[in-house]
Amino acid sequence: MRSMGRVSQLAVRAAELAFADAGLLGDSLLQSGSVGVACGSSVGSTADISDFAQMLLTGDSPRLNANSYVRMMPHTTGANIGIFFGLKGRIISTSTACTSGSQGVGFAYEAVKYGHQTEELCPSEAMAFDMLYATSRRNDDPGSTPRPYDRDRDGLVIGEGAGMLVLEELEHALARGARICAEVIGFATNSDGTHVTRPEEATMRVVMELALQCAGLEPAAIGYVSGHGTATEQGDIAETRATSALFGPRMPLSSQKSYLGHTLGACGALESIFIIEMMRNGWFAPTVNLENVDPRCGELDYIVGEGRRLEVEFVMNNNFAFGGVNTSLVFRRWR
Repeated sequence: MRSMGRVSQLAVRAAELAFADAGLLGDSLLQSGSVGVACGSSVGSTADISDFAQMLLTGDSPRLNANSYVRMMPHTTGANIGIFFGLKGRIISTSTACTSGSQGVGFAYEAVKYGHQTEELCPSEAMAFDMLYATSRRNDDPGSTPRPYDRDRDGLVIGEGAGMLVLEELEHALARGARICAEVIGFATNSDGTHVTRPEEATMRVVMELALQCAGLEPAAIGYVSGHGTATEQGDIAETRATSALFGPRMPLSSQKSYLGHTLGACGALESIFIIEMMRNGWFAPTVNLENVDPRCGELDYIVGEGRRLEVEFVMNNNFAFGGVNTSLVFRRWR
């Protein structure tokens, strides 16, 4: 525990639950060298960043110790998961703001390893969005915000959480009798190359097309899209227009951030878990607080109200981050 800030504690606990769910907790396979970690968060642990900042500003370092940097370093989550479970495979550190989670899942998919992501509530990151005038100000009515895709949105709400997925080569999982939740069949990531905070509709569409190519699917095969849906004006409009341009108005879409807020680095992993569970149960959650779709958003089948019963084989999860980083994942329901 000495080397773990809150962000790593969340990550390690979620990894423990994921390994247990996969029937691998305590299995000698974990220390065999064939298991690694693809894990990320936007930053390391906030408290330790603050301690180093005090040292830089005042020259005094009363709270710094041998583990301070380990708790603060960008790859603290992956390193601590690896040490805690004795994993000897590769560590892939993903720290790409809101796409940290989905890139971790995607890179683990490409490496046929294990994907893990997490994020702790970070005051400095909340302040960063405040300075961009991107956060909701409905402090007196928190139940009515955030409002992804809604005409009356007033910004995002920062959250925290941890999500872990165990990715395993299919034949190996079948041979050991694993309980399989879904298949990852497509992944793509690209960058806008235009602006650090203003999303680019064209490259958002391209990343979805690349994920479909990876999966060997046509757009019509996708039955539901989990939108990034931050409840920011430029983000909501760009992503829905890109989604509509590719899939047309028939595509069901909702945003899970309306429930947990924007968990930043964790959102891609958490939303992947949600979309898999919704696909398995044939019920897709609505976007909370979406009452009047912004007419500037793309024409889509926005899920509102009581949710939607859908039997689909393929779903897509999209995330888009500062720096113009885009990701798209495609999952197949396990037969």
